[in-house]
Amino acid sequence: MTSPSPGNIREQIEAHRARLASLVRRGQDVRDALAADAGNASALAAARVWQQDCGVVVNELSGGSKAHWLAQAFSQAFLVRGTGGSTVETAAPSEIVQRLIGVLELALASLSREDSAELLPSPPAAPHRFDFVHEPELRPILEQAYHDARAAIEGGDYDLALRTYASILEAIVTAALQESGKSGRPSSDLTDGDIAGWTFEERLTVAEKIGLIGRGCARLPATARNYRELDEASKAAITERDARLTSQVLHVILRDLNPGR
Repeated sequence: MTSPSPGNIREQIEAHRARLASLVRRGQDVRDALAADAGNASALAAARVWQQDCGVVVNELSGGSKAHWLAQAFSQAFLVRGTGGSTVETAAPSEIVQRLIGVLELALASLSREDSAELLPSPPAAPHRFDFVHEPELRPILEQAYHDARAAIEGGDYDLALRTYASILEAIVTAALQESGKSGRPSSDLTDGDIAGWTFEERLTVAEKIGLIGRGCARLPATARNYRELDEASKAAITERDARLTSQVLHVILRDLNPGR
């Protein structure tokens, strides 16, 4: 296998640094909100989403190894020793957020060192999120779109992120409906017409009705359901919450369509 060039390694490092810096800024906002009101429901929900995003980056930087110092620091940030030193208790939400910010800052410092290229893990095995899709040529397109959506959401382009996640959702549901029809499974009594003529909403409705997916799409924002028809004003109004909620719904449907994943 050809080793990545120094230029590519530097690009990887800068990309990781940008993601970490973005997570630190988000974490500071979450920490301040929880410090002001520890019971703030929206702040607690934002903290959970933020922690999940931190976990993704830490997993990538540690190469998926729980023995890596960064993965261990991430896990330890959630715990605090009791006064006796032996009892492990759960820390307060704002304290956990502050500890995780510290872990992210350690990672940033490590990537700022001259030998930071050596800290990058070996490239992980190619992901297999869309292996269940029966058309092989569609899988790499979906993987690239998924990567683009994650990059967009971390870069603050919530309009692009939401529309990309929604298009992935539509693609995998459509593929599942088409395969269902090929297997002789009745589509539904809603319509027996060509799936290509159905709206996104109809595809979701039919897929749920025949049991291909559960009720996860009930949480899908209206902007995602109508992503093809959004005007410029609607796109500009898309929030981070809309984009991340669309991402969460996509992951639920991925589990529905690929339960062994």
